[in-house]
Amino acid sequence: MDDNVGTKKKHVYTLENYGNGSGRHENANGLNTVVTGLFIVGEMAGGGVVAMPKAMIDSNWAGLALIVLGAILSAYTGVQLGWCWTILQDRWPIYRSHCRKPYPAMAERAFGIVTKHIVSLCIDLTLFGVSVVFLLLASENIHTFLEHFFSVEMDYCILVLIVAAVMLPITFLRSPKDFWPAVVCAMIMTSVAVTLLIVGIGKDGAKYEATSVKPPLKFREFFLAFGTIMFSYGGHAAFPTIQHDMKRPAEFTKAVILAYIIIIVLYTPVSMAGFLVYGGNNNVTSNIIDSIDTEWIQQTTNILITLHVILSLVIVFNPINQELEEVLRLPHRFTWKRAVSRTCVMVVVVFVGESIPRFGLVLNLVGGSTITLLTFVLPGLFYLFLRAGQMNEGTENAHKKASIGDVFRNIPPWEILVNLAVIAIGLIGGVATTYSAIYDIVHTDTFVKPCYLK
Repeated sequence: MDDNVGTKKKHVYTLENYGNGSGRHENANGLNTVVTGLFIVGEMAGGGVVAMPKAMIDSNWAGLALIVLGAILSAYTGVQLGWCWTILQDRWPIYRSHCRKPYPAMAERAFGIVTKHIVSLCIDLTLFGVSVVFLLLASENIHTFLEHFFSVEMDYCILVLIVAAVMLPITFLRSPKDFWPAVVCAMIMTSVAVTLLIVGIGKDGAKYEATSVKPPLKFREFFLAFGTIMFSYGGHAAFPTIQHDMKRPAEFTKAVILAYIIIIVLYTPVSMAGFLVYGGNNNVTSNIIDSIDTEWIQQTTNILITLHVILSLVIVFNPINQELEEVLRLPHRFTWKRAVSRTCVMVVVVFVGESIPRFGLVLNLVGGSTITLLTFVLPGLFYLFLRAGQMNEGTENAHKKASIGDVFRNIPPWEILVNLAVIAIGLIGGVATTYSAIYDIVHTDTFVKPCYLK
């Protein structure tokens, strides 16, 4: 018998009783549902708000379908991750205490130790890439702000170092519940920023007649847009860590639904407005703020998004740091070793940022590769096998990992088909986007010299 399996009455799992929190494990302290939802928004929305309009311009009207479909599918897979973690906490009480790597733990219980290591690597690469994107975006916005308001021509590459140095001490905090007030601030800033963006874009639309001629849809641009949109919805790497810090982890479903309602309200209006007004402008950059003519709106939005991104960096860095500390077997309490390990992580992030100093290039690559894998492919696979394994309780296979046969016996066919469709969309879109992103990074027309070679 598995030593980690609790001896308790069998609980029957259905789609209806997932996420209701009834009779499930509770932590003595932790985040409530609303704050957890805001954490999810805070982790994802900053970069997405400014990058989504460019993605819709590149993908034409198909971009609207990508935005809506991406929200629905990623919300569904986010809920699935919550179900997976609830299954783990119910079946294996060891996961009710502090767990540094909840997503890889799901992989291990579903498929084994090799899959656990693969997922750990994907998470590290994803969160690392997101950290680079947020660091570059924050530095770029600060650079623009200093130039406009103080006529200070500070080197962008130096600013990356300064922002990283300022952020470093905050990353020493242990877990998301240690800095939840930052999330509330980030949400307020983003909401105001979106309102200002829509006003600014509207003013430009009234000043310059919006062109009805939109760029034709092209393969590479479409899949780069796919990568941007996936990046904007791709917070799944940190979802289990955030869920684990909830007071009632089984209520994570409610937090995901709340988060995605807020996110779609933030993304859709600004994306549509940017597309309708700037759609015929070939000079629109990955950061839509640069296209707004009204200076005070542009720079106020700049400040708000920068603050949001900086606060989001704190959330995104946390799982990377905990992963490294697990490998190094560092204690959970704060020591000088934690300070050293987290400083090393920041140094490597800065190096990559200085090597590819355009956040849009990194964003598309990460969005099309590891984020797509963690958002669209793995949640469905883990859910199908973990749920099938749970349904084996009370049988001779209760303590074995579920097989494909168990999945087809225990899971309704329609549910299997839905998950396979989501996985197929992720695989096809991810491969095409990764190819397009790598092409953009190395192609002579879009190549940008590293900071240390200028």
